[in-house]
Amino acid sequence: MTDITVIGGTGYAGAAIVKEAVTRGHRVTSLSRSLPADRIDGATYVQGDARDAADAIAGAQVVVGALSPRAGTEGTLVATYTAIAEQAAAAGARLLIIGGFGSLRPAPGAPRFAEGDQMPPEVIVEAREVNSVLTALESGAPVSLDWVFISPAAVFGGYTPQGDPHGTYRTSTGIALFDEQGNSAIEGADFALAVVDEIEKAEHHRSQLNFAY
Repeated sequence: MTDITVIGGTGYAGAAIVKEAVTRGHRVTSLSRSLPADRIDGATYVQGDARDAADAIAGAQVVVGALSPRAGTEGTLVATYTAIAEQAAAAGARLLIIGGFGSLRPAPGAPRFAEGDQMPPEVIVEAREVNSVLTALESGAPVSLDWVFISPAAVFGGYTPQGDPHGTYRTSTGIALFDEQGNSAIEGADFALAVVDEIEKAEHHRSQLNFAY
């Protein structure tokens, strides 16, 4: 059993991770700006500011950051995650940050999608801000911090048509995964499955992952 704090635990990715972790017997605390109407039995919900998450992080063995620069938090994500990284390091906790598809590379050595002009204009600003979090981790994360930056597939989120979970996924270290038809997708439940698998196995350290079908 692992003590896990999910910051942003009421969003699409965060809620799925909370549910999967609780189902597998972990002790889970969800920190968010507002408390959800529907709660997952077995999880502890705390209302608060992600920029001051020290109390929620204290005692955690793993911290999962599932934040997005939306609804008034635009432009603040790097500073928020910098504070969270420092708090996680002080607590001796492992940090997993849920990023975006734009931080992946199409091929080894190629620029990340968010660094070029291959993404739709309606998402590029958010993608670049999320990508800046990865850049900050790579260049300035506390030396003692064990972190992983996790990018979902391109088609992922509550705005996409929801299908049945597959119960399977593939893993790549920083290179975007596509299926034989050229699609990049994953359902929320399977993404959460992959994230909690990584929490339990701790196979990657100070690196970037992609989970997709």
